[in-house]
Amino acid sequence: MESKHSNRAWLLVFVASLGYFVDIYDLIIFSIVRIQSFRDIGVPEELMRVKGEYVLNMQMGGLLIGGVIWGILADKFGRLKVLFGSILLYSLANIYNGFVQDVTMYGVIRFIAGIGLAGELGAGITLVSETMGRGKRGYGTMIVAGVGVLGAILAYYISEWFDWRTAYFVGGAMGLLLLLLRIGTFESKLFHHVTQQQVSKGSLRLLFTSKKRILRYIYCLCIGLPIWFVVGVLVTQAPEIGRALGAETVLSAGKGVMFTYLGISLGDFFAGLLAQVLKSRKKVVFLCQLMIVISSVWYLNSTGITETTFNWLAFFMGLGVGYWATFVTIAAEQFGTNLRATVATTAPNFVRGALIPSTLLYGYLVQQWGIIEAALITLLLLTAIAVFALTQLEESFDRDLNYLEE
Repeated sequence: MESKHSNRAWLLVFVASLGYFVDIYDLIIFSIVRIQSFRDIGVPEELMRVKGEYVLNMQMGGLLIGGVIWGILADKFGRLKVLFGSILLYSLANIYNGFVQDVTMYGVIRFIAGIGLAGELGAGITLVSETMGRGKRGYGTMIVAGVGVLGAILAYYISEWFDWRTAYFVGGAMGLLLLLLRIGTFESKLFHHVTQQQVSKGSLRLLFTSKKRILRYIYCLCIGLPIWFVVGVLVTQAPEIGRALGAETVLSAGKGVMFTYLGISLGDFFAGLLAQVLKSRKKVVFLCQLMIVISSVWYLNSTGITETTFNWLAFFMGLGVGYWATFVTIAAEQFGTNLRATVATTAPNFVRGALIPSTLLYGYLVQQWGIIEAALITLLLLTAIAVFALTQLEESFDRDLNYLEE
């Protein structure tokens, strides 16, 4: 009986991994095809960065709102329903994205896609964490994220082989096919147990009624702040940053994203394994923060940077931000079953959404001091906040997740 349950748990890990694979493909495809698609719909070269930030912020705004919607639904009605609903929404949105003709509609569709994309990771990590034993759940979430982020590498090659519109069609089609694989997956026993009790589920009011609880939530969010600034600005704006560094050739954001996500994938595996060895997720996140600072400062001080150097540095920055799965797992472990999916789903999406104020601050600093200095200041500030927040959280590595928030 135990062997059968274990097999079903690993099946969930497999399906959740594929879901996150498609999620990352659809999430990152804009960063890869930004220049190509903007040129095709007539965006002037001098507006590429500003219009790119607009579309990216629309997508992040959708993730922010979607995180709240799907998180509450997952705690109220089940993690599995969210996995089905979210992938259907973002798959259809990505197919439609292949037909856009102007920047305004581009942003609107990325906003809708962002709402759909918000539900995948948090619900998947919650389901895997609740299904696997406390000693093994780190391996499960590690595999989900490690396999999932490889979707960015596929996105790069699809964008190289086909035009940008086809790249969006492929992402949408993969999502619809994955729906068929999800037939036969099962809900977590911990959620079924909660449904039989008279307790508040998926309540934002419950989350905000305790000062201790809300501070715990804020600290969970803060430890992930540097991740999306590295991907969304330092790598995505590689052409502009490279120009400021005096690069001899135009740095490829698409290739940079591919190398970054290769690093993130390996980083997720290494972070998960190291957490199992050290019996601590906090120590691993701290080491990752150090790697982010070292690799990013190196990148932003590489005068005359070559494409090869940039690709290697993008890979090392990816290794640093490869604590993504560990971050989401920490968020899931910090809260009871009746709030776990709400937190695990909103946390990564609020962190993605935090790219909006981060880019606003970065944009202001660019006007004051220039693009390199602005990137350095913003990155160091976000990392300092993350390290402080990490010191305020309790270690959750071996915590029993069978408890409720009262």
